[in-house]
Amino acid sequence: MACFHRCLGAAIAASLMIHACFLEQSAAFSLSQNSLCPIGLTERSVCQMRRCNVHSRPVVNLSGGRDDDVGEEVADGSQIIFVIGSSDEEPPDEEQRKRTDGWLRWMTGGKRSADGASGPRGVADVKMREAAELGGLPRSDRYSSRDWFHNTKNLLNSGILRDVLSPVLFMTSWASLVSVVYRMLLKKSPVLAEHMAIPTTPHSFMVSTLGLLLVFRTNSAYQRFAEGRKIWDDIMSVSRDLSRMAKLYEVEIGAEKRRRVQRLLAAFPYLLRYRIRPNSVKSFKKIGDPGRNPDHSLLLYQDVAANDNDIEAATLASEEETIGMSRRRQRELYWVDSRTLPWRLLPGDAMKACARAQNRPLWVCDRMAKELASVPDGPNFTNRERLHLVGHCDKLSRAIGACERIHQTVVPLNYARHALRALTMWLLSLPFALVRDLGLLTGPTLCVVSWMLFGVYEIGTKIEDPFQGTLRLSILCDQIRRDVLADELIRDTAFRLDTKIRVPKEPVPLASDGEDDDEDDEHTYELVPNPAGLADDGENNVGLNGSRRKGISP
Repeated sequence: MACFHRCLGAAIAASLMIHACFLEQSAAFSLSQNSLCPIGLTERSVCQMRRCNVHSRPVVNLSGGRDDDVGEEVADGSQIIFVIGSSDEEPPDEEQRKRTDGWLRWMTGGKRSADGASGPRGVADVKMREAAELGGLPRSDRYSSRDWFHNTKNLLNSGILRDVLSPVLFMTSWASLVSVVYRMLLKKSPVLAEHMAIPTTPHSFMVSTLGLLLVFRTNSAYQRFAEGRKIWDDIMSVSRDLSRMAKLYEVEIGAEKRRRVQRLLAAFPYLLRYRIRPNSVKSFKKIGDPGRNPDHSLLLYQDVAANDNDIEAATLASEEETIGMSRRRQRELYWVDSRTLPWRLLPGDAMKACARAQNRPLWVCDRMAKELASVPDGPNFTNRERLHLVGHCDKLSRAIGACERIHQTVVPLNYARHALRALTMWLLSLPFALVRDLGLLTGPTLCVVSWMLFGVYEIGTKIEDPFQGTLRLSILCDQIRRDVLADELIRDTAFRLDTKIRVPKEPVPLASDGEDDDEDDEHTYELVPNPAGLADDGENNVGLNGSRRKGISP
């Protein structure tokens, strides 16, 4: 174990030396050779480059296109790929570039492009940052093993690092303090310093148990994340199927009823998102907030699904069981603009009734089921079709319960706290096992170890409830709405069959040998579109292949 720690310290020291040398080489290389580097430039920096006789050319912008106007490209300070080089020098040939930057391309994970030309990998890729609507956190599209350098240099932009920065800094400071005290005791009291250091065997045994705790927590959290994404995939599929069935039986259902069902269906995912992710609702405003328009404001309560660890809900349930009467929790009244999504999607008679409901997505399912169940029987619409349509509403109702199961059922508190306490105690005692072999390098070593372990624990915490930001529910809701309502005129063309029928032309006289044969008296036919309202049945004497029966005039 001591040999392992010595090797670890040597590897860290060597990596720091290589990194320092790499920074010097890359700085000189980027100014002497034509290279590709992702940088964020402003207009001032571009002007300074031009005064220094250095030209810049944007390769790609955030939208994936090319633009020669540098001012427009860098006005927002976004990260864009530029080609930087001296304007007086000619670009070097292929062999010279291979000799000068071959090792740098290998270090950064470069390879030849698909067409065989040599160049850094990812030149044609758009290196962009997340939009503000997605949280504004920097995110790279490159996370394969070849992109280890690209992801390592962006470590400071990591969201996980920002979340675990406080415990990591504390563990680093604690380890540095232990190493400094141990170094002072070596000079003044070697015997006390010897008792301060502990063997590494206990931590070697405990690390296996700690790893099992972290792995089990992360795996269980990822299962919840995958199940949440599967639930919303089912919601999207059921919404598309229900919209298709309503359009297929539009004649029996009625155009107005079909539109009401589709509008309710488009509003369903938004209302479900508000229920399982209440903190994302920014359109809810309190009664006292300014800007309320009485003509377009809708009064409602916030629809929030209670958690298993909700103390107020547990107290209220206990009182109801004691007194035998139902009580409702006092809720604050809000108002929203009825012209915004999803309220403007609801039919006029259903908007206020849905706003007063305690479980709005469930109310929408009930209203859609009632609309479909009230369709009268017809030649093409029976109980089989009616039950099939209502069955889609049942699937959406079960999706509400599945989302509430993930949102309301939190990870057991005892297990979460036990794993965190075990991790904290292991890291607090780890410097005493490393200080004898690593000395002053104990602090940097514990910084890396605590970052990795606390990062794994934090990842499990973030994805255990995927509806609180891990899944982009706003994008899924918008996609369902567009599939159900958008491009209705274009989508209607899929439900109109362009049937071809055969219409005879003028009779063509045929050569006859004098015998009166009916088979010689045939007609020439041509294909024309089926006129509207002409049914292809036996009354119109149209065959299965679209042609009229012989001997029947058109």
